[in-house]
Amino acid sequence: MGLTDGWLADTRTSYDTVADSYADFVRDALAGQPFVRGILALFAELVHAADGGPVADVGCGPGHLTAHLHGLGLDAFGIDLSPGMIVVARRDHPGLRFAVGSMTDLDLADGAVAGLLASFSLIHVPDDEVPAVFARFHRVLRPGGPLLLGFHAGDGCRLKTEGYGGHPMRVYVHRRPPERVAGWLRDAGFTVEAQLLHHPDADTQGGFVFARR
Repeated sequence: MGLTDGWLADTRTSYDTVADSYADFVRDALAGQPFVRGILALFAELVHAADGGPVADVGCGPGHLTAHLHGLGLDAFGIDLSPGMIVVARRDHPGLRFAVGSMTDLDLADGAVAGLLASFSLIHVPDDEVPAVFARFHRVLRPGGPLLLGFHAGDGCRLKTEGYGGHPMRVYVHRRPPERVAGWLRDAGFTVEAQLLHHPDADTQGGFVFARR
């Protein structure tokens, strides 16, 4: 058995455990993240320029980014692996649509969405599963639809055993160079349009990739 075997069940259980604490942690985070707000605004502009339509926030957690996209004029809805996160998202954002689901088996029709955001929700997916996830993203996006990925930049992975509010977790956190992520996207049939690095502090490096179906 590999180190990350059982990662899907571990991720679901871990985020069920920290759902309320994580929601508190991220609730006002965007107010202090001007670069991230700018990146999301660019994504919204790209969706609008492609004639708009439903936008999937895959791995939406407590729905804070889904709500932000809605505020930018997008018909955004959220999907998350954790039922606990979806309970919190529906509580905090009762006017928006949220559903339990997994990026490894997206329950969406071919070409169903005009845009897709996966913001730091790929970080627990093992390398050998990522290409299949990107193939599903490609399937559910309509032709010309933009994709925005956010992830921890770097290399390697570590086991996270304690999370938000001091609650126990068991998730592997993967760091990846943007070039590797872009290569996987091209292999899945996407056109990569931009790769960005964000340095919010001395010890953190965020990667963002814009691509198009």
